[in-house]
Amino acid sequence: MELNYFKDILFDLMNESDALDVADIQSNDRWNTFDVIMKDGTTFSVHITKIEN
Repeated sequence: MELNYFKDILFDLMNESDALDVADIQSNDRWNTFDVIMKDGTTFSVHITKIEN
């Protein structure tokens, strides 16, 4: 699976999840990160790295 395809799927899962109370997701393609801002103001940074076997 390609990295960008995986990031697209992950973004959609986080964005559409009813279990997460997401207010916004800011993506940075250069650094392969998502900053996920929750409705309570908490922010999480998710870094995606493809590991080559």
